[in-house]
Amino acid sequence: MNLRKACPDDAAAIAMVRVDSWRSAYRGIVPDNRLERLDCARGAERFRDAIVTGPEELYVTEEGGAITGFLVLGPCRDSDIDARSTGEIWGMYLSSPYWRRGIGRSMCREAEGTLKSRGHSGVVLWVFEDNQRARRFYEAMGFTSDGARKVLDIGASLNAVRYRKSI
Repeated sequence: MNLRKACPDDAAAIAMVRVDSWRSAYRGIVPDNRLERLDCARGAERFRDAIVTGPEELYVTEEGGAITGFLVLGPCRDSDIDARSTGEIWGMYLSSPYWRRGIGRSMCREAEGTLKSRGHSGVVLWVFEDNQRARRFYEAMGFTSDGARKVLDIGASLNAVRYRKSI
């Protein structure tokens, strides 16, 4: 796996990964009509803007020159956590054909290493409460649910739980 910082030219491929991963991972969690409305062109515009001007950092994974996944890191956005000591994995997605190959584990370790190198001693992330596959993955990576919950409005209201890990 090659992990590198995303550039604006990667935006369309990142958007395609997002659409594929959301439709594969969130079927039965996110309403089908919301998944079907995902739009690569609009997504590419948002990713391009985020790469150029956003406070977050985007990284991509590549295999054979093709973008297979992406990782979004930034400061912790939760008001009850000190963002100076805790970073956040804002998102981590892989195209479904690349699941269960160890790429996600490598991405997660890279995220932790990057955040630690910036002086963070902890990392948090949010997961849809009903996304059991992701929850098992993060628990296997040493994250634990800290009891925080919130409702995310993505065109439908979905419950999310926060996971935390010391790094």
